[in-house]
Amino acid sequence: MNTTQPTMKRTFMMSMIALSVGGVSVTAQAQTQQQKEIEQLRQEVQALRNLVEQQKVQTAQTATAIAAVQRPAPVVTATPVLKTAKGAEFNLYGNVRADASYQAEGGGVDMPYNQINSVPLEGTAGNSDRLRSTLSATRLGLDFKTQAAEQEVKGKIEVDFLGGANLDNLRIRHAYVNYGNWLMGQTWSNFAVPDYMPETIDALAFVGGAVKRTPQVRYTTKFSPQTNLVVAAEDPKDKLTTQRLPALTARLNHQFADNFNISARAMGHEKRINNDEEMAWGVGMGAKYDVVPGTTLKADYYHVKGDSSFVSFTNSGVVTQADGSLVQSEFDSITVGLTQQFNEKLRGTLGYGYMTFDEDQNYIDALADKTKANKELWQAWANIFYSPTKPLSFGLEYVYGEREAFGAAPNGSKTGEDNRLNAVAIYNF
Repeated sequence: MNTTQPTMKRTFMMSMIALSVGGVSVTAQAQTQQQKEIEQLRQEVQALRNLVEQQKVQTAQTATAIAAVQRPAPVVTATPVLKTAKGAEFNLYGNVRADASYQAEGGGVDMPYNQINSVPLEGTAGNSDRLRSTLSATRLGLDFKTQAAEQEVKGKIEVDFLGGANLDNLRIRHAYVNYGNWLMGQTWSNFAVPDYMPETIDALAFVGGAVKRTPQVRYTTKFSPQTNLVVAAEDPKDKLTTQRLPALTARLNHQFADNFNISARAMGHEKRINNDEEMAWGVGMGAKYDVVPGTTLKADYYHVKGDSSFVSFTNSGVVTQADGSLVQSEFDSITVGLTQQFNEKLRGTLGYGYMTFDEDQNYIDALADKTKANKELWQAWANIFYSPTKPLSFGLEYVYGEREAFGAAPNGSKTGEDNRLNAVAIYNF
């Protein structure tokens, strides 16, 4: 009997069983490892989900914070554009102005403004120690603008209450239209411009200045950004004469630098009384110089013969002699002043004005009342303006001046005195 064969079979069977058991063991271990990896992967996925959720929350919180900081300002509705029935845009402006004056010595007209050319002579019935006030210089204005054939048309209407014999009636200050280089209507005279007068509280200005507004047709030619020429035909409305032609005026403006401007002016006008006529003429020169920022020097000069309609406080431009012929007055005037801007709210001005008339004996002899015509006029003033807020301004001013007449009063005096303290309160809108 061969014993080797059963033994080999058993050995083979045992090996197969061992291999089978080992394979099962390996498979089990592999499955366990795979389950661990799957579980780990699930945990990592869950962790990633949690991180994403946290990021969403943080993003939302950040966006909220940014929105709170960068939230745009509330939308402000723009002021509606005001339009006329014809479609022109317009802007309303003006002020409420109260003037008061304590007059130690001064003129007789019941108003708190300049009357230097007619103050009573010393020793005559005067107007001393009087308080005067008015709101007549209150203004109301409209600025217009419209488009016409690719050209902008502008206009202005401005009124106050300084009209009439007592200077308390509504009157037109400005009423004109600008079209290109043309101006038609009433505004500041092209000859007697107020640009170079030192600042005053007095609404009628002081000696050497002019506040003349005339109906006119004006044309401006620009030679360069710094230089222009303005010519005009004006109606000066001279009540002393009859006119058949307008006054012709010319003004050359030049800017030497940002702080230095000058203006040269000329005027010519026919004066007629009955059948006699004379030519009136005048020249003027004005300058404005910013010495340093905040300090401005102004000066204005006139030489005029035969006219009293443009420059303020003059004698009659022409008078009639006994034979009916005309004789003309001739004068020189100057005003100069320094304005200092102390800060945004406070400024002040020192000013001086002087006017002297030729002593033409024919003119003097033709005068009906020589005490009412002047040989010399002068005034000096100092003022301070305070603006606590943009629409409000308050001013205080002291002025002293004298006039010397051609003729003497019964007591022999030829001198009259203007001695006043002026105050003003203005609300601009």
